Amino acid sequence: MKTSIATVSTSGELPEKLEAIARAGFDGVEVFENDFLAFDGSPADVGRMVRDHGLEITLFQPFRDFEGMPEPLRSRTFDRAERKFDVMQQLATELILVCSNVSSAALGGIDRAAADFHELGERAAKRGLKVGYEALAWGKHINDHRDAWEIVRRADHPNVGLILDSFHTLSRKVDINSIRSIPKEKLFMVQLADAPLIDMDLLYWSRHFRNMPGEGDLPVAAFAAAVADTGYDGYFSLEIFNDQFRGGSTRSIATDGHRSLIYLADQVRRARAVPDLSIQPMPPRAIVNGIAFVEFSADEEEAADLVRMLETLGFQKEAVHRSKDVSLYRQGDIRLIINTDRHGFAGSSFAIHGTSAYALALVVDDATNALERAVALDAEPFCQPVVPGEVEIPAIRGVGGGVIYLIDDKSNLGRFSEIDFLPVEDETEVVSAHLLHIDHVAQTVAYDEMPTWLLFYTAIFEAQKTPMVDIIDPAGVVRSQVVENASGLLRITLNGAENRRTLAGHFMAETFGSGVQHLAFHTDDIFATAASLRQNGFKPLAISPNYYDDLEARFGLDTQLSDRLKAENILYDRDEHGEYFQLYSPTFGEGFFFEIVQRRGYAGYGAANAIFRIAAQKKHLRPDGMPKA
Repeated sequence: MKTSIATVSTSGELPEKLEAIARAGFDGVEVFENDFLAFDGSPADVGRMVRDHGLEITLFQPFRDFEGMPEPLRSRTFDRAERKFDVMQQLATELILVCSNVSSAALGGIDRAAADFHELGERAAKRGLKVGYEALAWGKHINDHRDAWEIVRRADHPNVGLILDSFHTLSRKVDINSIRSIPKEKLFMVQLADAPLIDMDLLYWSRHFRNMPGEGDLPVAAFAAAVADTGYDGYFSLEIFNDQFRGGSTRSIATDGHRSLIYLADQVRRARAVPDLSIQPMPPRAIVNGIAFVEFSADEEEAADLVRMLETLGFQKEAVHRSKDVSLYRQGDIRLIINTDRHGFAGSSFAIHGTSAYALALVVDDATNALERAVALDAEPFCQPVVPGEVEIPAIRGVGGGVIYLIDDKSNLGRFSEIDFLPVEDETEVVSAHLLHIDHVAQTVAYDEMPTWLLFYTAIFEAQKTPMVDIIDPAGVVRSQVVENASGLLRITLNGAENRRTLAGHFMAETFGSGVQHLAFHTDDIFATAASLRQNGFKPLAISPNYYDDLEARFGLDTQLSDRLKAENILYDRDEHGEYFQLYSPTFGEGFFFEIVQRRGYAGYGAANAIFRIAAQKKHLRPDGMPKA
């Protein structure tokens, strides 16, 4: 697959855009006219700059309000076209995009439009240029690619072809099977964009809410597969209009774009009966069978505080590392590692973020394949020196620059704790709290980073994203989406913070970036767990008694159950699948916390309870973020 992206898709000035696009690995770039006009250099300068980055200018765009104009407007459109052709020749690009007319002066008629394009094709041919026609979803007379194709067909000129845009086709729910009958030589360019499903004006939706394939809800993969079935072997190019992207990181947006196209190509390759050999194969998405461990970075003083909290939760030290200042704590299938070593990446992470859950290890079906796929999708591999004889675990960089280790049962990876750690006898008197496994990991990110990490997880791992929900914080709204797999063995909640007054925003501001803000542990009996926690000296997050009065009325709970919930500070929710119980620790440090949950068929994450939990947690924070004594 040959990849391209329109300069309008990224933030920044033109030189910055081109540098990021090239670094991300694209083959070509569409030059959007406004980006060119805002640049001080000549068209020839722009062309040289593009080629110096190893890119090809795949398209110059857009040329608006051309076909079907009455005189004297018609003559002026051809004059304008000649001026655009002048620029294109200096840029050294051969294709221009003409989008369907939206002018109130435009006249309808397929034959009239075809005649205009035939003449434009004649003029373009004299200069060795080509014209691509695209149906805008809001075009006055032409808003369907099938009508645009009929105009191109009747124009009957080798220098006039069709440009398809997934947004324009999918937003109007045009049958994508119609694409398969278009001759591949008449497809001059294919543009791709996804979008969340929102019921609004098409133009406004397009101009503000497009995103990368895989980040929205449109069937872009099915669209691309239909294109591939024509035999099309040209560029697949991203054309994204998005308010968040315009203010985001130029480099991150470009990287996301390239990742989205590589992932899309893999989807198309797997969907077709005859695989497209032009698409580089990669291993399938990795199946996640659980979380092997979560690793914290800390110094000795804060590690001691963290250990005391873990002990109240029923964790005991099981082992210490052979060569590093690292301890392993365990309960049920939950492994928590505390790393106070100052010489490795954990030490660097602590220096920047303070005590944090900087790494997690996923149990996958094949760690080697998972790493290969991740790297093919532009993930950054991670490695650091290990002592001979110790296990070197494949890993990639994740949210906030943290680490995701990839572990399977092959070779020695599944035995890393036996090989790298020495068992110890923990003499601390701790009562097990009946915690069985990690239910979910909650990562807090900047809101504009959420599409990045949703795409990252769903492209690499066999998982899907849930619809976005609003988490109400007394100081604002936090947007939340979940990446989960069908087995429930992978659940990662992504919470997007927009202001630092929210608990999530405070956590990000005080820890200097995105990261894991809380871990949720699963129990089969929340009340038995609460009783054991009391024996260990655990002090739960205190929930307002008003919450329980409303809870009883809202769900019609038995008074005895309501009283038990209130006595233990357990929150409750219910959906059509079942019940959910939640018990929280107070905050640790700058807003990190632990959660204990019991699911009885419940599919969600207790979003309705978030406002009460957050209000209670904020009472445990001083203005500087440190926990109260």
